[in-house]
Amino acid sequence: MARLKQQRADRPTGMGDNGGPPLDEPPPHEPEWGKGEINRYFEWRTAHRRAWRKPPAIALRREERAEALGLTYEEYTLELLERGRHPQPEDVAGIKAKRAERRRSGGVVGQSLKGMRLK
Repeated sequence: MARLKQQRADRPTGMGDNGGPPLDEPPPHEPEWGKGEINRYFEWRTAHRRAWRKPPAIALRREERAEALGLTYEEYTLELLERGRHPQPEDVAGIKAKRAERRRSGGVVGQSLKGMRLK
């Protein structure tokens, strides 16, 4: 409010001036996808949604395999998407070693589909 009063005080008032805000252009709006091409944004968003949204049978199968390895569904799926192959028992030690790093960076860790927190 004080800034608006200061703006009014800085400009001369003339006949027909009602003391309203200046009619300058507002700063340009930057869309959600930034300054790049719009189609890239929607392609990536669609691909991300498809990667994480699977039919229930696939999700349940991944959950069973993840539990057998001692991983969460999210960790199992993330490894599958990153590497392009299903995690094997020899990969588990490396995946579990990444948990602390993922926690610090705010990444995928910590909750299975059943809602149990990891230790």
